[in-house]
Amino acid sequence: MSYCTVSHWTTTELTGEMEALAREKYVPLVMAVGASSVQMLRTGENAFSVVTQYVDEATAMSAQEKIAAIRAEATEELPMTMQNKTGGVVFASG
Repeated sequence: MSYCTVSHWTTTELTGEMEALAREKYVPLVMAVGASSVQMLRTGENAFSVVTQYVDEATAMSAQEKIAAIRAEATEELPMTMQNKTGGVVFASG
C-alpha cells in the first residue's frame, strides 16, 4: 500500500510569489527524492499543508532524511514554520 505524509505550516505571509516558488522549486525537489505526488494546500490566510504520497512505506522512510533537508532549506528561504507532521499507510483510497 502507498504511504502519505502530511505536514502543517504557518507563515507570516503567503504570497503568490511564495506559491510560485513552491510549485517551481520545492515540488520538484520532493518528487526527486522519491515522492509519487505532492500537493500543497492553502488552509488559511497564513497557513498551508503539504501532502506527500509515496509508492510504499519503505520509499517514504528512505526519503525522510532528504525531506528534512528540503524542509530546512525552505524555512531558511521563506518566513514559515512547521507546526507538526504525521504519516501513515494508506488503507483506503478512491
